[in-house]
Amino acid sequence: MSSLSLGIVGLPNVGKSTLFNALVKNAQAQASNYPFCTIDPNVGIVEVPDNRLGKLAEIVHPERILPAAIEFYDIAGIIKGASQGEGLGNKFLSHIRETAAIILVARFFDHPDVIHVNGTVNPKSDLETVLLELILADIEAVQKAKDRYAKVARGGDAAAKARLVYVEQLEQVLSNEKPASTLPASSDEEKTALRELQLLTSKPMLIVANVGENDIHTTGATLYEKYELSSLVPSADWIVPISAKLESELIALPADEQEMFLGEYGLKESGLVRLVQSAYKLLSLQTYFTAGVKEVRAWTVRTGAKAPEAAGVIHTDFEKGFIRAEVIGYSDYIAGNGEQGAKEAGKVRSEGKEYTVQDGDVMHFRFNV
Repeated sequence: MSSLSLGIVGLPNVGKSTLFNALVKNAQAQASNYPFCTIDPNVGIVEVPDNRLGKLAEIVHPERILPAAIEFYDIAGIIKGASQGEGLGNKFLSHIRETAAIILVARFFDHPDVIHVNGTVNPKSDLETVLLELILADIEAVQKAKDRYAKVARGGDAAAKARLVYVEQLEQVLSNEKPASTLPASSDEEKTALRELQLLTSKPMLIVANVGENDIHTTGATLYEKYELSSLVPSADWIVPISAKLESELIALPADEQEMFLGEYGLKESGLVRLVQSAYKLLSLQTYFTAGVKEVRAWTVRTGAKAPEAAGVIHTDFEKGFIRAEVIGYSDYIAGNGEQGAKEAGKVRSEGKEYTVQDGDVMHFRFNV
């Protein structure tokens, strides 16, 4: 699996680029108090925070430590009419069609020195504007696909006919200003069509609520109810309050001062950690580890994945030639102070193709090519 990718979208001046800069530390996105300052997508690769990786490394003393990674795509601010070419139009939307999920950033704070593109701060209205523009962009993509499938279907192609029916249903849903995710694909042909379309509104979505420093302890549930956001996301679980300003101040500090800085605000972890945790939960992802003298490494795998699929994350040959997996639970590995101690305690398991990988498993794969 390549690194997980997330697209960041929102109106101008909601804190998108400030958040992006904070997330990727050295990213050069231009955070300016004007719309359209970020013309090309800014791509930053972020290490997934996971304290378990360091604890494994303390035992193994590897030559290198490799965390899992997330790619963040920051694109130009979307304004009303973007799908018809207003502002920068659709130029930037194509950059996030291949991302696994979309992060909608909205501004939940007032500040006299930070202008708002619509003149007033209204996060629900802002989010609805952005979502509608994504829907309109999807309608355009669906209409092009409909014409394409119709031509093939006229020749009697059964697969094209099935896809055409589904695409027409998608067009109706989108025309009613509902996201494509409300019409999930069921048959193989529908899944193929949806995969080819790469619709923006078929992707899982998180809302990052950019709050002021005085509101950093506000919960997603509070914002979900206060701003009546149920029409945008199905649950308060998908709302992550973050102060982009605070994150940018945090990341400017040396590592040994960051914990103290967070403590001054009564925080145990950064917004990045909470955002990554929410993204993993949203996408049903988990982490397993490999640990050896060459490297200790974190790997991202689908929750519920069987052992061969996890092996395939490392290399397709591992999955094709899978024989078995030697597995140690993370807590057992730590308790045994490594593989040898876990083995002596009887905690090393030999698992076959039907084993379901658990979060934190330390795994070693046996395979033949």
